[in-house]
Amino acid sequence: MSSKLLRGTFILTLGTLISKVLGLFYVIPFDAIVGQKGTTLYQYSYVPYTIFISIATAGIPLAISKFISKYNALEEYAVGRKLFKSGLVVMLTTGIVSFLILYASAPLLADLIIRDNDQTTSKADVITVTRAVSFALIVVPFMSLIRGFFQGHQSMGPSAVSQVVEQIVRIVFLLAGAYVVLHIFHGEMATAVSLATFAAFIGAIGSLLVLFWYWYKRKPYLDELLLEDKGTADISLRDMYKEILLYAAPFVFVGIANPLFQFIDQITFNRAMVEIGLAKESDFAFSALNFYSHKLVIIPVSLATAFSLTLVPNITKSYIEQDFKGMYKMLNQTFQVLLFLTVPAVVGMSLLAEPIYTAFYGHDLSGTEVLRAYSPVAILFALYSVTAAIMQGINEQRFTILSLLVGLLIKLSLNIPLIKLMETKGAILATALGYGAAILINLVVIKIYAQYNYKLVWRRTLLIGIFSLLMFLGAGAVYQIFTLFLTTESVWESLIIILVCALVGLLIYSYLGLRSKLVNLLFGDKVDRLKKKLHLRL
Repeated sequence: MSSKLLRGTFILTLGTLISKVLGLFYVIPFDAIVGQKGTTLYQYSYVPYTIFISIATAGIPLAISKFISKYNALEEYAVGRKLFKSGLVVMLTTGIVSFLILYASAPLLADLIIRDNDQTTSKADVITVTRAVSFALIVVPFMSLIRGFFQGHQSMGPSAVSQVVEQIVRIVFLLAGAYVVLHIFHGEMATAVSLATFAAFIGAIGSLLVLFWYWYKRKPYLDELLLEDKGTADISLRDMYKEILLYAAPFVFVGIANPLFQFIDQITFNRAMVEIGLAKESDFAFSALNFYSHKLVIIPVSLATAFSLTLVPNITKSYIEQDFKGMYKMLNQTFQVLLFLTVPAVVGMSLLAEPIYTAFYGHDLSGTEVLRAYSPVAILFALYSVTAAIMQGINEQRFTILSLLVGLLIKLSLNIPLIKLMETKGAILATALGYGAAILINLVVIKIYAQYNYKLVWRRTLLIGIFSLLMFLGAGAVYQIFTLFLTTESVWESLIIILVCALVGLLIYSYLGLRSKLVNLLFGDKVDRLKKKLHLRL
């Protein structure tokens, strides 16, 4: 791999990571400004927006970059430019149509979400904030196409920088707007949260300005490429878009899976809670599940899948070349890396649920219980993402639609009965069963079409489980000792408990992984070089 491509991949990964970290930690000051009522209202509008934006943009930058990169390699630079010019019009149109649909459907969504007058959130407020966030749909699809165009020219800087700028501008406007409305002008909560959701549009404008600046700086170079165009490829726009859709479709279904599961909660959770007489508690319970806890649970998922998905291109290459031995090795490594990173993170989050929740959002026993129950589902989130990617690698992405539909059907069928039976934990169980079914289908497809044997993965999963149990016992003992003289009701004392227990857990798990040579098998020679630098002898 060329140094330019490595540098570009690193820049884009770094930009995405910074953006995700910012997207997690803004929740702390935002919660302090608007409280549970505000975050609940915010979440009600953001889940439908996420679905719309995922459908409009998921896979588009990657699909556009793959298409342009393909024809640039053939020195058919005019093909990429033709797609770009046409795509800008198409994506702008798509964005406007998406905006109009979400804006017009806000009352319908409010009727589905708010089921009783005893709920703390009103239908009028849901309509207001949903319409405020819908404006971002005008800009974001248009912006994603420009990012894909630059990536197709092996230029990752514009995408990375624009992502970070978008997140910074959004968060600054979100926090400042909400604070000014509530604490300076003493305005309504709906107004404050509307500004917070409208921040998605402001952030997208900031990102777009960055991309325009890069376009202005690099246009002379891009125009020079057109002078070198061979001009032998005559591809119609219809064929171009057909190819783009084939590239993007699998990513769309993977991208909307989690928002769709959340949306099912959004339209059924309050109904079920109202029917068992918990209308007043419903909004805050929903917020604890789909906003507070979800933000934390998704952390280990992002880290694990990022490591695992780097192996997927190699799986694709091995499958195309019929190198089944190499492909099986890659599959083994992918599943093991995923589980090696996710399982201990989930175990640790379950153990430290109370201090973690306190550190982020303040002490709340009901929120803590939701986080503790929700944490194990992170393993399923990660497995679904990776198995879907592997199916694309072996060219069986058609089954992604089937597995997702089955998972959603199970979630939709069981959500209300389980919520009535177990309250918030019922929604978590329905999510776990839905994802579990989807993953099972994916695993069967991989087994049949890749002729893959899971024996080694099962054995290593057992080993990882034993290591995680020993880590849990060691870190749990330290946790019990520290809670004798520190309280989990204090943010700062909770942070101390988290840091010490996490360090103990990390040392135990790392020692077991190194001692058993499992780390070496998963991460290769880099581990030996690191051990030499640290003068470790195990």
